[in-house]
Amino acid sequence: MTPLHLLFHILGTAVVCSPIVLLAILGLSTLVNRPLSETSIARFTQAAVLFSLLPAVAILLIMLATDIRYVPIELGNWVTIPEEQFQFHLKFVFDRLSIPFLMLSCVLCGVVGAFTRRYLHREEGYGRFFLYYAMFFCGMVLSSLASTIETLFVGWEMVGLSSALLVAYFHERTNPVRNGQRVWSIYRLSDAAFLIAAITMHHMTGEGDFGGLMSSGVWPEGTAAITSSQALMVGSLLLVAAAGKSALFPFSGWLPRAMEGPTPSSAIFYGALSVHLGAFLLLRLSPILEASLTLQVMVISLGVVSAVCGAVMSRVQNDVKVSLAYASLTQVGIIVVEIGLGLKYLALIHIIGHASLRTMQLLRAPTLLRDYSDLENKMGTRLPRDAWVGAGFLPPRMQRWCYRFGFERGFMDIALDKWIVQPFVRVFRWCDSMERQVTDALSNEASRESDQAELHPEDLKSAA
Repeated sequence: MTPLHLLFHILGTAVVCSPIVLLAILGLSTLVNRPLSETSIARFTQAAVLFSLLPAVAILLIMLATDIRYVPIELGNWVTIPEEQFQFHLKFVFDRLSIPFLMLSCVLCGVVGAFTRRYLHREEGYGRFFLYYAMFFCGMVLSSLASTIETLFVGWEMVGLSSALLVAYFHERTNPVRNGQRVWSIYRLSDAAFLIAAITMHHMTGEGDFGGLMSSGVWPEGTAAITSSQALMVGSLLLVAAAGKSALFPFSGWLPRAMEGPTPSSAIFYGALSVHLGAFLLLRLSPILEASLTLQVMVISLGVVSAVCGAVMSRVQNDVKVSLAYASLTQVGIIVVEIGLGLKYLALIHIIGHASLRTMQLLRAPTLLRDYSDLENKMGTRLPRDAWVGAGFLPPRMQRWCYRFGFERGFMDIALDKWIVQPFVRVFRWCDSMERQVTDALSNEASRESDQAELHPEDLKSAA
């Protein structure tokens, strides 16, 4: 190993280990019931962000000075199954995609962390928030730098888990917990598609390394080393995973539910980083998209539909955070269209600009409402609101339909419940009844203790 490679390895390890150490410190303090003070938590968080950001900047400067475009950091195999020819290879990469996204994650996490220090001051769940926040930060660093599908999946799961937990942050109330469960269920569907895609990639290439998918070059010049039909199969699964994570159509219904969390989590998750993670996945595996024209058309169509739905729904919401969340969906849909058209650098720049702007808007939202109220009180009248010019070109019936479509949030939750959730529940209830009949026949008695369990009132209504 040359001195330059050794330097890269040390700096890269520092980038990865810093958020892991932060998560371990906050987690252990909670586990042993010795909570840290607010000042200590804030300082540990700031230090972790700096110790990830500064080595990343150093790696970037060295790469620019030496004209190196690809720096892999390998930490060996963590799991090896010789019989199945499976290896969990822990590998990270610094390239023209991972470094900008990593630095964006560090900067925005640092800004939101500093904001939260004052926003949640003396809040009962202060330490719990920063524990979930550390889990999210760790997941974003792992996802940004991942060079294998398994490593990316680990970061992907950490981001999803921390997101659902922060939606249910106010766990003493019913709605946040219920909405957190809804978000988690959509993420589970997304994660299942991601996992099937990872297994399929292992079957096709024999490894989960993204480099194994590229027949030549590194991002963005690489081309997929699989056939068009294979790319369509894997890419379709990855598209479902990206749609679930980024709240694209038809999974956009969980986005307003996620606004139940504190404003800092709404800003960092659904305005800045988490909502762009699906687009980042498509960018990382863009050579697969380019290997199939059908897949590209699917990506562009999904982006267009999501952008249009987001634009319609954002205009009729009566909650500023929900309106901004749907505005984010519009921009993410446009970013997905750019990825489908092969405009990779434009999509990356769009992600960085939009994430920064939306974070500022969501953090500013609570005080902005107060400022608007003060201004209207001083003026003695409502501030003028200009209508959308394009609405005049639509017939009145279409305008009413668009308003209802936007106000009802696209009927997406209703459609998912009717066409996916209910058939799924019916199938498994039938399987459960068959199991009861078999076990009762074998034991000659009612063998289900769960029949006596107390059910939630809503479960009783659905069962009836």
